[in-house]
Amino acid sequence: MSFPFAKEQDIFISGPCGQLQAVIHQGDDTGHFAAQNLLVIICHPHPVHGGTMDNKVVTTLMRTYRDLGIHVLRFNFRGVGKSAGSFDNAIGEVDDLLAVIAWVKQQLPQSLMLLAGFSFGSSIAAQVSHQVDSLLHLTLVAPPVERYPYDRDGRFPCVLAVIQGDKDERVIADGVYQWVAALQSPAEVLRYAEAGHFFHGYLTQMKTDLTELLLRQIS
Repeated sequence: MSFPFAKEQDIFISGPCGQLQAVIHQGDDTGHFAAQNLLVIICHPHPVHGGTMDNKVVTTLMRTYRDLGIHVLRFNFRGVGKSAGSFDNAIGEVDDLLAVIAWVKQQLPQSLMLLAGFSFGSSIAAQVSHQVDSLLHLTLVAPPVERYPYDRDGRFPCVLAVIQGDKDERVIADGVYQWVAALQSPAEVLRYAEAGHFFHGYLTQMKTDLTELLLRQIS
């Protein structure tokens, strides 16, 4: 099935409280996974603290997946940018992501799905991962595991990548490492000893490392 969108296309998706602003990117047709019809949805950080789908970590994730030949959809949660509604304390945002997934399944029914999220968005992706049939992979960047739900009884429905900086000023890094170590699902950590929450100075390295990790974890 050919990709029915432009290489990069602005779209609007019908959400629970109005339209959701999004951008869809075609995976590079020379990328490793180009023939596999994969699509990742990326969730942005906290809306109240300036998080949008244009956040630099989000766009770094986008380029990582895109260059591997994976289609990418990033979107603004309710109340962000041109998305309708207002912040709903990680409850309505879960519904937003479910609406985006439903749209993907309608528009690209052959796609195999991955999820990714940064900070607040990582919890939305994690919570919804338990509701997606045949989810292939989940990437969590700087997950505030002490503040939001993530696993269910120490498990996820798919293989997991966690990216964390030791000098994160918003997330307790040691808590993240202890949480990952206790998981019963397969998980791999990319750890950056000098990186803060927004990975300033480490985004290029993150792209390289995540590329290698995805090549290992996705069969």
